[in-house]
Amino acid sequence: MSVSQAFIRGIPKAELHLHIEGSLEPELMFSLGKQNKVDIPFKSVEEVRAAYAFSNLQDFLDIYYQGANVLQTEQDFQALALAYFERLHADGGVHAEIFFDPETHTDRGLPFSVAIEGLLAGMSEAQMKYGVTSKLIMCFLRHLDEESSFRTLKAAEPYLDRITGVGLDSSEKGHPPSKFARVFKAAKERGLKIVAHAGEEGPPEYVQEALDILQVDRIDHGNRALEDAALVQRLVNDGMTLTVCPLSNLKLCVVHDLKDHPMKRMLQLGLKATCNSDDPAYFGGYVGDNYIRTAAAVGLDRNDIVTLAKNSFTGSFLDKASIGRHLAAVDSFVAAI
Repeated sequence: MSVSQAFIRGIPKAELHLHIEGSLEPELMFSLGKQNKVDIPFKSVEEVRAAYAFSNLQDFLDIYYQGANVLQTEQDFQALALAYFERLHADGGVHAEIFFDPETHTDRGLPFSVAIEGLLAGMSEAQMKYGVTSKLIMCFLRHLDEESSFRTLKAAEPYLDRITGVGLDSSEKGHPPSKFARVFKAAKERGLKIVAHAGEEGPPEYVQEALDILQVDRIDHGNRALEDAALVQRLVNDGMTLTVCPLSNLKLCVVHDLKDHPMKRMLQLGLKATCNSDDPAYFGGYVGDNYIRTAAAVGLDRNDIVTLAKNSFTGSFLDKASIGRHLAAVDSFVAAI
C-alpha cells in the first residue's frame, strides 16, 4: 500500500546531509550575480537550469563552484540559508545539520568569517521564524591537499563553539579518507564530531578507511558498502548512521533508475539509513521529494517512512533529551494519523 504524500511531508524529520551551497537555486544565483556584479556565463534563469543537466560528479562540481562565486557578503549567505530552511519547514523538517565548504570561498578571496557569520545568522533567523533547529558541519575539500584543510581548521578556531563537526566532500575518486588522517585527528582532539563522504563513487574500502582511520561518527552516502557483506554487518552492529541521498544518486548516475535504489534493501538489512537531499537545487528535489519519489520507486511502506524519520533524529548530533522529544513527536504524528 502506497504512503500518502501528506503523511510523508507531515512526519517530523531531520536532514543530515545537505550542502548549503548546493541549495543555491538558479533564481537566487542569477539575482545575486547581478546584484554583486559577478560575471556568470548565463543570460537567464532558464540557461542556469539548463546547465544543471549534468550526469556525473565532476561536471556537477564544476558548475557548483562556479555558482558559489555569486555569494559575496554575509547577507548573501544568510539569504541562502533562510531560503533552504523555508523549504525544509514546508517538508516537515524540524532540524538540519548542514554542511558548508569554507575552502570554496576562501580560495576565491573571501574571509572565512563572511560565510560562517552569514550562515549562523540565517540559522538563527530560521529558528525564530520556523522553529527549526540546526547545527553546522564544516567540510574539507578532498581534491585539495591536507595542508589546505589544516589552514581551514586554524581559521575556524574562533568559531569552534558554533561548529558541531567536520566532514569530507568533493571529488571522491582518487582521494581516499586516509589522505586526511592527520587533520581529522586534530579535529577530533578539538571535540568536533567526524563525518565523511564515503562509498558514493569510491569503493567499499573508502568506507572502511572512514571508519578505521578517520573514526567517523556518521557515513555520508555509503551506498557501495553493500558490495561487502562483512562491512554491511559491521555497520549494522555498530549502529552506524548512513546519510543516503536518493535523487543525488540518480542524478549522478550512482543508480541509473530510482527503482534500482538500495534504500529499501538498506532498511531490510538493518542498516541505519536516513533520507536526505544533498544538493537539492542541482539534483531536483528537497528532502520531502527524496522521501516521496523514493517511496514510490522502491515501495517504501509507512513503517519504512517512520524508521527513516526516527533514524534522522537518533543519527543526529542532538542531545538525548532533544532526540527523545523528536521521537515522541513522530509517535504522536503517527498515532494521530
